[in-house]
This record gives sequence, C-alpha cells and structure tokens, in this order.
Amino acid sequence: MGFMTIDGQRVEFTNEPNVLTVIRNAEIDIPTLCYHSELSIYGACRLCTVENDRGKTFASCAEPPRDGMVIYTNTPRLMRYRRTILELLLAAHDRDCTTCVKSGECHLLELAHRMGVDRIRFKNREAKYPIDESSPAIVRNPNKCILCGDCVRMCDNVQSVNAIDFAYRGTSTLVTPAFNKTIAQTNCVNCGQCRVVCPTGAISIKTNIDEVWDALADPNTIVVAQVAPAVRVALGDKFGIPKGENVMGKLVNALHRLGFHEVYDTTYGADLTVIEEAEELLERISSGAKGPLFTSCCPAWVKFCETRYPELADNISTCRSPQQMFGAVIREYYRNPEINQGKKLVSVSIMPCTAKKEEILRPESMTNGRQDVDYVLTTTEVASMIRKSGIRFENIDGESTDMPFGIGSGGGVIFGVTGGVMEAALRTVYEIITGRELPFPNLHVSPIVGLEQVKEATIKLENVKPEWKAAEGFEVKIAVTSGYAGARQLMDQVREGTSPYHFIEVMGCPGGCITGGGQPRPQEDINIVRQKRMEAIYGEDERKIVRKSHENQSLMNFYKEWGDGKGPGCHASHEYLHTHYVKRGKYNELTTENFVVNK
Repeated sequence: MGFMTIDGQRVEFTNEPNVLTVIRNAEIDIPTLCYHSELSIYGACRLCTVENDRGKTFASCAEPPRDGMVIYTNTPRLMRYRRTILELLLAAHDRDCTTCVKSGECHLLELAHRMGVDRIRFKNREAKYPIDESSPAIVRNPNKCILCGDCVRMCDNVQSVNAIDFAYRGTSTLVTPAFNKTIAQTNCVNCGQCRVVCPTGAISIKTNIDEVWDALADPNTIVVAQVAPAVRVALGDKFGIPKGENVMGKLVNALHRLGFHEVYDTTYGADLTVIEEAEELLERISSGAKGPLFTSCCPAWVKFCETRYPELADNISTCRSPQQMFGAVIREYYRNPEINQGKKLVSVSIMPCTAKKEEILRPESMTNGRQDVDYVLTTTEVASMIRKSGIRFENIDGESTDMPFGIGSGGGVIFGVTGGVMEAALRTVYEIITGRELPFPNLHVSPIVGLEQVKEATIKLENVKPEWKAAEGFEVKIAVTSGYAGARQLMDQVREGTSPYHFIEVMGCPGGCITGGGQPRPQEDINIVRQKRMEAIYGEDERKIVRKSHENQSLMNFYKEWGDGKGPGCHASHEYLHTHYVKRGKYNELTTENFVVNK
C-alpha cells in the first residue's frame, strides 16, 4: 500500500499496474487512445501524459506508481500538449467524419471535442491507401488509422493470431498484413476483436444492413430472424440501458416493428447442438476414443484450428454451430407451401460475432449447396437499424419470441458465455448416464464458471445406469478456454500427447460471445462489462423453467416428427445438423493430406 498526491488530493494505491489506473481510481477520466487494461503497454498516443512536482512529464500508462509521488493531470501545459497531439493525429487522418461508419462513436473525435480542438494548424494529408473489403467480416480503411497499435496488440497479445502488424517507418508507417496482402489472403479468423478496440473507423464491420432492408420491403419475401443469446445482454448498451440488462423482449418487439415476420431464439439451435454433441461425446466415452472432443460452436475457433493445428481438425465435433443448425431447420420448415404461402424465404441471424458472416458462406456450412442463413447482422448493425427506424427502444414493451421455435432452455442461454457450452452439454450427458442431475449447486459447474483464461474440472461418473455400467468410475476431464492464447496452450498439449482432457470448449473471443467482435464497443473497463453480461446470462438461465436441453419438450417433439421418430443421430440430423472441416496450411491455403503444420 502507498499514497500519491494527485491534483492536490491524497490517493491510496495497492497493486495498480500503473499511474494511469491510480488516477482513474481517483475518479479522474484522463484521456487515452492506445491504452487497454488487457493489452500490453504501448505508450504511443501520449494523451495520458501527466506532470510531476519537478515539472517532468511522462506517460502515466507506462509509469509504475510509487509512494510519495506528486502529480498533476490538468495543468495548462498538459492541456496544450493534448490539443497538439490531437491536432497532429487529425492532420494525418481521413476527415470525412460526417459519412464515417464510426460517426457519433469515434473516440478520436470525442476527445477532440472534449479537449477543445476547434481548428487544426497542420495540413491534412490526402487519403492514399486502398480500402480492404476482401473479408466477409471486417473492413480495413488505413486512411483512418492513427497508429495507436490497439488492433496489432489485440491480434498478437490476446488472440495470438498475428494477422496484422506495423510495416515501414516514419510517415510511411502502416498497419497491414504481411507483404501488403488483403485480410482475406491471411490467416485472420474473423473474430473482430481488432474492430472492438479500434478507436476510429479504421476497422469496421462488413455490413449487410442494406440487403436486409431490401428483403424487409419486398412483399413477396418472408423474413425471419434468429437471435443469439449474447445479443440480449449487450444491445441495451447502445440505448442507455444499464450494462448487462436483458433486452430480449424489447428486441423481439423492435424486430417485428422493422418488418420481420417471425423472430426466433437461437437458444433452440443451442439445445439442438447440446443434444447432438452429447450423443457424440457419449459415443467417444463408450468407444474409448483417443484424444479430446472439441466444441464446434465458434467459427473463428474452427478456422484457427484448421490453419494452426490442421492435424487436430478431426477432433472437433462434427456438429454445426447453433446458428447453422437452426438455419437448416428454419429453411426446411419454410419449404412447406402452407407455411411459405408461395413467398421467398430470407433467413437472418442476429449474432454477437463477426466470424458468423464468413461461416454462412463456407461450403461446409451449407445444405445441398444452399446457404441455410442468408445474412448475418451483428448486435451493432441491428442497433443501427433500430435507430434509423426511429424506434425508441428504451421505451417499448417486451414481446415473446414466435412459435414453433420460440422455446429454448437455460442450457441454450448460457452458450453466450465462456464455459456455457460445456456446462450445457454436461447437464445432459451426466443425466443420461446416471439418471441424476449434475452434482453442483444450481446446476452450475463452478470450476468452469468465470472469466479466467483456462478453466478445468473433473466429473466422476458413479452409480450409473445399467446400460452404462462400463462407464462406472470413469472420470471425465474437461477444460474451457476463451481467446486463442489459451487455446494454443491446450492444443499444444494435445499435439504433444500430454493432454489429460476428454472434452474441451474453445471460444474465440475473451469471455465468450458476450464480448464478441460484433458487440457494442465498451467505453468502460472491459472486464467490468464482461462480468455484468455474464451475470445477466446466468440470471436468465436460473429463471428458466426448463434448464436442460434434453428437457426442451418442443425440441423433442420436433425430433419425433422430423427424424422419423428416431430422435438424435438419425439420418436427417446427420444431413442437416453435422458438417466436416478443412485442413488448411499456415497461410490459409487449402491443402491435401500432406498439409503444412504451423510449428
């Protein structure tokens, strides 16, 4: 414990990593552009510069706190420094602010207004770099880049993907993929975390809003939507609703007002995934198959495995993601002329994830060569549509999702948070084998609940049903991770033959889908936001009457009708609900069996 004097106020500190954190703990909102608590210290923007009692200035993000320090955060000298820095950044910036995708949300412009930058004394450079629209998920506009390095460090430090980096020097410095390749030519997994931390419009979401507007306006088209679990606890951020509040009912109402004919809950698709994945895990347990089974819900993770660990692609569950399973079911349901009334179907999924935009385009995600989902809208895009329509989202009442696919279990809801897929699957698997509920309070597998990077647990199968007597005493070892640094750790163990696990859940984004690449960009500490969203997800699960996927009677009835009464594992489920993966090389090239392994 120590004490600092900040602007004349005595402030206590303990284990804060830098002076900046101490300042913010003292309720002083000192400006930054390149600082994020979960990224490495870069100190590029210098906006957080402070002054000590001897007149020395330094970047507060890069300075450790020391007992007895006396610092000032808002002297006239510092104010001049910050205004000059912002002027220089804006002079090197493409300033078409009125038409920018980040207009109204640009952190650079917000700080310029706040610091009183009312003129720019330096000549503006002309835009000179091509815009990269090659990716189905994100758009790169280098002319709006301020070289803060946030995207580079997110891609490297947190995600361990390394698709982009700095190139060249001086005024020619550029953030780009190696050799000036397009994003589509790299091993980018489309997670969108670079976009989440970008303070300007340099990285944005590849939008499909106009196409969806056109479909909604077509009288000969039925437009249906499915809404992922994580969307409901983040969308409210865009409308001033408290962080983490569940706004699913309001969203259903808003989507109906926008013209969507039916609105379904992707938790139904998540329940489908649990049933099919549980069947797969049970088969592996009974057969004594070697190597762990990996979950397959996250398309960014799937691509990560395909490109970095292609030799392990066969360990990924063959189950499609909830989006793709549900998309196939919806399309098959609307083939009935009595239901489609001779109209064309457009299927839209509303997701927290930018990688979902690529997933729907993968041939492996299609049924008989046809896309099951036509368009993916992220949470941020849907918020934009609601605003454009003039709907006062914060004031409207909630509505229920539509039938026959409007009911999902609590197990389906928790898919939105790290550990949720694993917990939902275990609720079903354990009960099938033992006939009892999971032996954890409130059905939560406590060792894997939380936001830690890697979590693990062991569940022993005891007093099993007679038909599962071979599994008596078997200890199921599980692991959960979110973000690719943790995934690499677990995958390296599998590659080296030292992994003790039978079942591993991987989500591409830290914390899971609750902070996916298509979610609103948090202005507060990201860890606080994750915590609130996670609590809201588990809260909805606990309020559900049905909390286990296999107890979703609506789903079980569907299986009886759709699967010729044979249930999970039938021919129809394999045709519509399962897929395969592509072994790729280090640079995302398609390979033969002699694939390149990224060592």
